[in-house]
Amino acid sequence: MTGAAVELTDAGLRFGPRTLWSGLNLRVEPGEFLAVLGPNGSGKTSLLRVLLGLQPLSTGRVRLVGRPPGRGNRRVGYVPQQRAMDEGLTLRGTDLVALGLDGHRWGTGLRGLARRRRRVAEAIAAVGAESYAGSPVGRLSGGEQQRLRVAQALVGEPEVLLCDEPLLSLDVAHQRVVSELIDARRREAGTAVLFVTHEINPILPFVHRVLYLVNGAFRIGPPVEVMTSATLSELYGTRVEVVRVGGQIHVAGAQSALCEDDAHHHLDQLDEPAAWR
Repeated sequence: MTGAAVELTDAGLRFGPRTLWSGLNLRVEPGEFLAVLGPNGSGKTSLLRVLLGLQPLSTGRVRLVGRPPGRGNRRVGYVPQQRAMDEGLTLRGTDLVALGLDGHRWGTGLRGLARRRRRVAEAIAAVGAESYAGSPVGRLSGGEQQRLRVAQALVGEPEVLLCDEPLLSLDVAHQRVVSELIDARRREAGTAVLFVTHEINPILPFVHRVLYLVNGAFRIGPPVEVMTSATLSELYGTRVEVVRVGGQIHVAGAQSALCEDDAHHHLDQLDEPAAWR
């Protein structure tokens, strides 16, 4: 890939009288890992909707790998939040992964059955899911399902990987596994990663820059510059303490604004296209 992986120019997004963000100028390079942080309703998932072509900007311009965003862009992969699947769902893990190639919103499918099978098998092996990929996904654990979702996002060999709270509801061990899988793709293929999360610590070793969204304002920069008491206090308009302990970042103050719960504002919900469900 040449040029920026993601580029937003003077971008703004409004819902009625409410401005989620405006004047956003962001350039994400190939191989860069960008963490997108902020409280519920600040527009994190709405940013992914814009990049996926599901939500138009109110102002400004957006480009992914040199093109306007669109639902059929195979150069973009998407990892959703971990969501429990119905235990009666008979879709096999291999079929779920294959949707990354064959989902109707992503084109008409990969020509050549043997090549398709090989690509799916390689993606499943990359996430270590060979032992259960033939099982119905409804019978798998949350961590196993999420590994398969990562494989589904990677099977198309994306140049941009959009991740919407992929660690939510996972235990610490599975958070580490999923984070490492996503970063491995970034390192090996130069894939740009935009990673929406409430908690930076599981991905902190991989993050190059942070986009922090709060109340219509934002800051962009390395974690050491953005994740500070001075910067977050300015963004929230109240005193916020940032403490670094044992290589982790801990934030205290304005707890209701800092989203200690997992509830999501209605403006920050992403309705997945059928190919991603």
